[in-house]
Amino acid sequence: MTGLIATVFPDFHQRSVILAIFVITYTGIAMGHVPGLKLNRVGIALLGAIAMMIFGDVTTADIVSYVNWPTIFLLFGFFVISAQLRLSGFYDFVAGGIAARLGHPARFLLVLMAVTGVLSSFLNHDIVCYVFTPIVGAALLRRQLNPVPFLIALAIASNIGAAATLIGNPQDMMISQVAHLDFGRYILWTSVPVALAMAAACGIIWQLSRERLQLAAPVPKELNQPTYPFNRPHSIKGIIILAAAVGLFFTPLPKEIIALAAAGIHLASTKFRTDDLLRLVEWPILVLFMGLFVVTGAFQSTGYGDQTVQRLAHSGFNLNAPAVLALTTAGLSNLINNSAAVMLLLKVVNLSQPSAAYILALANSFGGSLIIIGSVSNIIVVQQARAQGIKISFRDFARLGIPVTLAALAGLLIWITLAA
Repeated sequence: MTGLIATVFPDFHQRSVILAIFVITYTGIAMGHVPGLKLNRVGIALLGAIAMMIFGDVTTADIVSYVNWPTIFLLFGFFVISAQLRLSGFYDFVAGGIAARLGHPARFLLVLMAVTGVLSSFLNHDIVCYVFTPIVGAALLRRQLNPVPFLIALAIASNIGAAATLIGNPQDMMISQVAHLDFGRYILWTSVPVALAMAAACGIIWQLSRERLQLAAPVPKELNQPTYPFNRPHSIKGIIILAAAVGLFFTPLPKEIIALAAAGIHLASTKFRTDDLLRLVEWPILVLFMGLFVVTGAFQSTGYGDQTVQRLAHSGFNLNAPAVLALTTAGLSNLINNSAAVMLLLKVVNLSQPSAAYILALANSFGGSLIIIGSVSNIIVVQQARAQGIKISFRDFARLGIPVTLAALAGLLIWITLAA
């Protein structure tokens, strides 16, 4: 029967196969693993792309056309910029400076969230969390302060801060490239909801945690994590190049060319070997994005995505309505992973108006603070904390993450109404 359908309706058969691969891939991404296998979301996305080529009749030319190469180049450039600053000891230096300011817990929380948010808006927010967590956690343990609320605040501030610019996280970079967003206009539009979200997060976390700051028992185990000595000249060099790149983003020059040029300067270093810089590049993230580009690109070619959106609109669920888009993005980011959610929505949402892309970027970042699996930075903080003997449970995170996310999304919805 299947052979007969394929003979009579070859296009229908191919589209059905592509749809099946798409559904299987996104189901696997939502689960985060495949029972009995060691696959993670990166491997699942890559296998989905391979299956599209083998079974979906997707050609090599199609693969090349589906991948948004400017996004990949932009990501790679900023991974190298971040790697240079990490090798320079810049991240460790800043984290140590924050950890030394534990005299007043409320002030420490404010400084921690503010610095994390600023760094996450211009650098790899996952690396910020990776480096900051063990240093801040150890400092809090030494002072007999409960590190759990502060480390959760670190993850949440990273998610919110990443939304402030178009280079704060990989999803924003992808949105900016696909929707051709203006760097300066994006910052102007998002500055108010990001500031409100950060202020709300700081206030909520402090109010819900200030009675639980004393540590019941000391945890002597500390993480033996590789650190890098602070190199002032090369840290200054990294900051200058980063500032120059960000400044050029306000010009008509292609963002990916600017990022690659900055990366090229760092690769031609007199201090750091090329292998050391490339070792810190997040290659799995690049593979994840390329795999998802292929899977969603093939899915979009079937027309099923547009048909689904139209049917939803006819039934009263208009995905292009700002409030619906914001809530849907936040929900999907926690259900199927934030990168996968953005990749899917970029294929079906009307981005002719920049505000739709702004909402997609903000809701994706804000929604990432809801629960532990909402973003990679959350998972990094939890795993790094566990290595120190600090347990951050699903309930601990949700207790702070849910009210913070609801407040951030409420502020975004109000801003959308006012901006309209």
